[in-house]
Amino acid sequence: MNPLLIRKYNQPVPRYTSYPTVPVWHEQLDAAEWQQAFRQRFDEQNHTSGISLYIHLPFCESLCTYCGCNKKITTNHKVEDEYLEVIEKEWKRYRKLMKQTPVIREIHLGGGTPTFFAPRNLQRLIRGILKDSIVHPSHEFSIEGHPNNTTEAHLKALYELGFRRISYGVQDNDPDVQRVINRIQPFENVLKATEMARAIGFTSVNFDLIYGLPLQTIESIERTIAQTITLRPDRIAFYSYAHVPWTSKAQRLFDESHLPPAELKVQLYLKGKQMLTEAGYTDIGMDHFALPTDELYKCWERGKLHRNFMGYTTQQTGLLLGLGVSSISDIGTAYAQNEKTLHNYYEDINSGGLAIKKGYMLSEEDASFRKYILDIACRGSTTFKEKDLVLLEQYSFPKLKALAADELVEWDLEGIRLTPQGRQFIRNVASAFDLYIQRQAASEKPMFSKAI
Repeated sequence: MNPLLIRKYNQPVPRYTSYPTVPVWHEQLDAAEWQQAFRQRFDEQNHTSGISLYIHLPFCESLCTYCGCNKKITTNHKVEDEYLEVIEKEWKRYRKLMKQTPVIREIHLGGGTPTFFAPRNLQRLIRGILKDSIVHPSHEFSIEGHPNNTTEAHLKALYELGFRRISYGVQDNDPDVQRVINRIQPFENVLKATEMARAIGFTSVNFDLIYGLPLQTIESIERTIAQTITLRPDRIAFYSYAHVPWTSKAQRLFDESHLPPAELKVQLYLKGKQMLTEAGYTDIGMDHFALPTDELYKCWERGKLHRNFMGYTTQQTGLLLGLGVSSISDIGTAYAQNEKTLHNYYEDINSGGLAIKKGYMLSEEDASFRKYILDIACRGSTTFKEKDLVLLEQYSFPKLKALAADELVEWDLEGIRLTPQGRQFIRNVASAFDLYIQRQAASEKPMFSKAI
C-alpha cells in the first residue's frame, strides 16, 4: 500500500457500530419517549424476526491496560449475586413493556470477563430470561471467554443452555507484548480452551487479536498468527488497537514510544491478512476474517451481514436490547445506553425504573445515512436514494471524489462500490456519509481512534 495514503487517511474516524455515533447522542434521554419507542418496535419485530439481547458482565480479576471496555476490577466473587439480582430486575421491567412473549433469537454475553461468573450463575442468568420466553429455531447464543479462566464446567453449562459460539480474547501471544499490556496468557491455555470448547460441541470458536499494541513487530505478529492458524478458529477479529488515553485511563501507563508508527501498524495488519488469507480465511469486512464453513462467512456471501454494537453478526432482528451496566440498546429507530457506573446502575434499577442515561432518537435523515454506512461496512457497496441526492451532493460527493482520486472507491449518481484497496479504509469511506462529521467545521479534540 502507498505509504502516502496511509498517512493521509490515518485520521480519527468512528468504527461505525452505530450511526449517529455515541459522541453526538443526547446526555439525557426522555424515559417515557424511549419506552414508547421500545414498545412500538417490539410489537413490530418480535413476531416476525424475534429480538436480540446483549448482556454486559463487567467484572475482571485484573486490568488489561490496552482495554477500553467498561469494566470493574475485583477478585471478590461475592459481587456476582448482587449484579445478577439487578439484571433480573431490569429484565422484568422490560418484560412489562412487552405485550407478547419475547422470541429470543440472539444472546451475547460480553464484558468485562463473562467467565468471571461461576457456571451456576451463568445458568441462573440465562434460565431466568428463557423461562418466560420462546427460543427462535434459528437462534445464536454466544459468549466472550478468557482462556485463563474458562473451565470445562463453564462450557458444559453454556452448551446445555444452547450456546454454540465462544469468542476468546487472545490479543497477542508474544510474552513481551503480554507483559506490557498486563495480559499474561500462555498459548497452552488458548489451546486447551479451544480444544475443550470443540470437544463439548461448540460449532464456532473465534479469536480476538489486536494489531498495533506496544512492542509488536512484524516477527512477533507472524508468530502469533502462525500459532493462531494451527488452532483453526472459525472466525478471527483482527482489530486495530484504539489508543484513546483521554477516555481509557489505563492506556496512559504505556510508553507511547513503544506504539508502532502508522506505517508499521498497517504492515502488521497486512502481514496478518496475508497469512490468514493464505490459510483459507476470507476478509469479510472491517477487521474480520472467517473460514468458508463459518456462518458469518455464509452470511457475508449472501449479502446478509449486519453490524451493531456486538460487531459483525449473522442476525438482523431489528431490536437489540442491552441489559447491564453501560449496555447499549439499538431498536432501529433509537439508541439508549445504561448508566456507566455500577452505583448509578444499581440505584436506578433498585428504585423501580430503568437505568437509561443517554441516547438518541433517529430522524428520517439519520435512518437513510445509517443504511449507507451499514451497506459499505457489511457489503462494500450501496445504492443512493433519489430523495437524499441534495444532501449527498452537498456533503458526501465531494468526499467521494477525493476517495475516487485515490482509487479507494468507484461511484456515480446511482451508488458507490469499494475497490480492493478501499477495503483497507472502510471507516474513512463510511465517514463520507456521516453528516455530523461532514457538517462539523473543525473538531475541538479527537473523539475517535485513528483509522490505522
